[in-house]
Amino acid sequence: MDADAKEDTECLVDLLTDAGIHAVLLDDTAPGVSKGVFEVRVPAADAARAEELIAENPLSDESEELDDSPELDLETIASSASEMDALNIKNLLDSNGIAAVLVGDSVLPNFPFEVRVARDQVERARSLIADAEEIGPAAAEEAERASES
Repeated sequence: MDADAKEDTECLVDLLTDAGIHAVLLDDTAPGVSKGVFEVRVPAADAARAEELIAENPLSDESEELDDSPELDLETIASSASEMDALNIKNLLDSNGIAAVLVGDSVLPNFPFEVRVARDQVERARSLIADAEEIGPAAAEEAERASES
């Protein structure tokens, strides 16, 4: 059972009911239903039609197609011995619309922290980092003050 199981089964009941099939939602307090499970039951005569309707109308989380293209593979764009430095780079990228992942372990600080982004964002991320390093902290503080007023 996942966190959306009850909502998912309620959607199925609505779908079947709208199609004229008498559907009943049962939880684990009903006889024969496993602990932690929700079930939708229909009359045996409607079972095949119910299965067809469900197959034709997948739940939103079942119909998502995952993009497994290599452009989304993560690539390390920065490495730092300091978690704070790596976190600053990650925040810079996040604030500019680039999803970044921080890889490292505070428990084992002898290993570097890495910032990784999707392969199709590498050039833009490196450019943002280079611009930030060129401008320096004084310009960043000035820009922050300007944005606050």
